[in-house]
Amino acid sequence: MSKIGKLPVSIPAGVTITVNAGEVAVKGPKGELKQNFNENVKVEVKDGELTVTPANESKAAAAAHGLYRALIQNMVTGVTNGFQKTLVITGVGYRAEVQGKNLVMNLGYSNDFIALIPDGLTVTADANGNVTIAGIDKQLVGEFASQIRKLRLPEPYKGKGIRYSDEVIRRKVGKTGVK
Repeated sequence: MSKIGKLPVSIPAGVTITVNAGEVAVKGPKGELKQNFNENVKVEVKDGELTVTPANESKAAAAAHGLYRALIQNMVTGVTNGFQKTLVITGVGYRAEVQGKNLVMNLGYSNDFIALIPDGLTVTADANGNVTIAGIDKQLVGEFASQIRKLRLPEPYKGKGIRYSDEVIRRKVGKTGVK
């Protein structure tokens, strides 16, 4: 049995969880999220806590047990506090700005990159090269941040590119020319 799956999900004040056949809906002050789950787990709400239990002793049920508990915990955290990721754009002439529902980035190529901001996310860009992506869905925030980072991966010699704010890039020493 999963160590994570055994833990109950506490339901804070202002959050309502409804369990229908194969779907969990979490509604809170920041919005509403829904997650489908399969028949390998049972989801129950009792006494202000949500518990996820495996439906049988199969390997698939054991795998789904911790997964769905973590997904539901992320939904509860998202509708109460939300999630955010900060990207740092480093490089001469590299910049980003938000224009309506588009994130326009100049990353050293001849053309600008234009990324459509998905519904449910808010993106802010400041003059220092920081891009903050915020939303209630952890998967959506992480996926959009990953797609933006992939446009110009950080390189180890000059440090140019897009990196997460908490990411550490190991710098390398370049070649020394022999004269």
